[in-house]
Amino acid sequence: MNVTYERVTNKFIANEAHKRSLSVGLKNDLDQIPELVDFYDFSVNEQCHEFDECDTLAPFIQAGKPVLNAEYLQKFSDDADDRRTLCNMVNNAQFSTLVLPLDLDDSFRLSCF
Repeated sequence: MNVTYERVTNKFIANEAHKRSLSVGLKNDLDQIPELVDFYDFSVNEQCHEFDECDTLAPFIQAGKPVLNAEYLQKFSDDADDRRTLCNMVNNAQFSTLVLPLDLDDSFRLSCF
């Protein structure tokens, strides 16, 4: 898809949602954050810690908008120290983060609150 067309489409979707008094979230679309942060109410992201991409989400926090993050690495569920380190980082970044099983099978759900 053409990037310009995609951005226009994303802005259209956000504007149409707002016309209907709906909130709209940008999901896993890191490259477009600088242009779209003003149009979207929150961000949903997966694995920004695993892929070292969390800094890219900072514009949402700076704009007073939530970042909802999910991490799936097994070490975050198995190792309390790794999870504590993760939670300290996300809490400092003001992200709301869940550690979930990759299969999303409800076998566990760990929160960094």
